[in-house]
Amino acid sequence: MTGGPPRGGAVRPSPAPDEVREWLAEYVYETTRAEVLERIVTRLDDVIIARIPELADRDMRRDLAASTRAHARIVLSRLASDAFEFSLPEEAHAFARSVARRGFELRLLLRVYHVGMEAVLDYMTEVVEQRQATPELERVVLLRLFERATKWISTSVELLTDTYMEEREQVLRAALNRRAETVRALLDGDDVDVEQASVRLGYRLSQRHLAFVLWTDEPTGEPTGADAEATGLLDRVAARLAAALGSARVLTVASGASAMWAWAGTDDGEHGAELAAPGEVERLAAVQVEAPVRVAFGVPAGGIAGFRRSHREAVAARQVAERAPAGGPRVTGYRTVEIAYLAGADEAAMRGLVERELGALAGRDAHAARLRETLHAYLRSQRSPEATAKVLGVHKNTVRYRVQRIEQLLGYPIEERGLPLEIALVCVAVYGTDALP
Repeated sequence: MTGGPPRGGAVRPSPAPDEVREWLAEYVYETTRAEVLERIVTRLDDVIIARIPELADRDMRRDLAASTRAHARIVLSRLASDAFEFSLPEEAHAFARSVARRGFELRLLLRVYHVGMEAVLDYMTEVVEQRQATPELERVVLLRLFERATKWISTSVELLTDTYMEEREQVLRAALNRRAETVRALLDGDDVDVEQASVRLGYRLSQRHLAFVLWTDEPTGEPTGADAEATGLLDRVAARLAAALGSARVLTVASGASAMWAWAGTDDGEHGAELAAPGEVERLAAVQVEAPVRVAFGVPAGGIAGFRRSHREAVAARQVAERAPAGGPRVTGYRTVEIAYLAGADEAAMRGLVERELGALAGRDAHAARLRETLHAYLRSQRSPEATAKVLGVHKNTVRYRVQRIEQLLGYPIEERGLPLEIALVCVAVYGTDALP
């Protein structure tokens, strides 16, 4: 392209509008011929795909070509007009939907249009130079093409972003629905093809599973964020928990606006056996869970039956955690609260058990609470005064004195009712004063 004033210093007048329109109309006429248009489409798409190789497969390239071709026809049809108003072709919306369905991020779609704009301007600059227009006409034509291209790209990006987001939302919703339906069928005991369900979930069902449920504290009246933020938080915590438990495989399904079901795949080796030990999961998970998140775990088990059973246990552990006094641990394991869950299934019966077995120890005063704590530690320490003293941080003679006092209040030796006493004490330890008569 040449520039600067002509010889002699005279400034040539700008080309007349009719001259510009005539040049553009002639160019449009020549370009809209099928063979010429296809060469342009191929050239532009080659540039785009060279910069964005994700679009190189046959289906994406075909959709890109259809969009480019439709765009070119519309833009060319408006090029010679003084007004430049256009609507996006359906092929462009179809391409945006394809990008969303393939799981590509929005920035890939935006890049297509920015790279496409660069390719169009390069092509048009080359065309104008080849047609040997006067410098003045060349400048006016290129300016018009730049203005039109800028408007074209901004309009396309704005409208197609909406198309992409709508399709992406539908795709994600459909995927989440399929996952939720598959999980529900598994939990309901429906006849499900294990291999197909594993593929659909992206999670191997034939392995050993550790189920857990996550939820957030009840709202306090202060704003805590949108449901989507709560779901995102629970997803992140679930991933951290799975990693802390030695699993890279986790399946999650939202069970409410601020609650989630999850399964982590575990092995059958020594590590898997360690996770089944009472208290081990809680120990590993406790450092990963902070307010407002709470988690309840089942017990690891294998196959489809284990998938269901571990989940039922996690749900049961949550029920216990939610009935427990406020301020308790944020992580609850089923093995730790199993007795309390079973005994507390009938609340009235549980209170009757506590009242009957503990008798005078069922008081709500500090002295009764201290005796209950001593008796519980004594029973868990295999009735050893020395071991109990270490747990409580007192002298062994203090333990002996308290045990004597406990037996006096009960009216019988502890050994006579050791198991029901321990069940009653577990219920009080887990449910707090709500378990007392």
